[in-house]
Amino acid sequence: MVRLILSGCNGRMGRVVESICSAEPDFEIIAGFDVLGAGEHTFPVFSSPSAFRQDADVLIDFSSPAALDALLAFGLERRVPLVLCTTGYTDQQLAAVDTAARDIPIFRSANMSLGVNVLLDLVRRACTVLGADYDIEIVERHHNRKVDAPSGTALMIADAAASALPYQPNYVYDRQSVRRPRDPHDIGISAVRGGNIVGDHEVIFAGRDEVIELHHSAMSREVFASGAVKAARFLSGVQSPGLYSMSDLVAHCE
Repeated sequence: MVRLILSGCNGRMGRVVESICSAEPDFEIIAGFDVLGAGEHTFPVFSSPSAFRQDADVLIDFSSPAALDALLAFGLERRVPLVLCTTGYTDQQLAAVDTAARDIPIFRSANMSLGVNVLLDLVRRACTVLGADYDIEIVERHHNRKVDAPSGTALMIADAAASALPYQPNYVYDRQSVRRPRDPHDIGISAVRGGNIVGDHEVIFAGRDEVIELHHSAMSREVFASGAVKAARFLSGVQSPGLYSMSDLVAHCE
């Protein structure tokens, strides 16, 4: 039995994770963390991780970047592996995650979808073949309540492209402020916010007289929650400290 802590349990993603775990016979949510305090759950909810004193096998976090420091401190003190699904971390916070991963297993991904990770592989392959001859633009669309922009997934896509290009690209987020012709080494990243769009990412390779497009759409939040639960199951069996990602999970499942 995997004893799970659910951070951000009162949020939309937390509710979906809770629903999925209720149908998994090898999972038990033993506690929730949420700054809003208790909600209608079958497990106790704590407003601060430090208030929880039991043992746990793994923690899933779908909360906010503001919760990271307390979660890292909790994981390090209690030796609990962390599955970090929250986006919008600063560079300093990412550095803190890297440091903590030297002592405990941490699984971090800006997108928990298996399909998105296949998309990342396709982007790398396309950049290897197309190289410097195609302009690359990324368009991401999300619901009107998403705070961070561009999305963590859009940045993952840009980084995947950068890793396979023969040059170091410039990420351009706002062409209105640039006021110049497009540099061949630019990767444009545009954010759209509206309605209840779960998650939509489009990668455009625009060359001379032809355009290639790669597109991923998430139809529900369950795809991300399901990936998080898979990651928690994987991480609960990991003994070695380190920073793990969806590529490790995919390799484990093969």
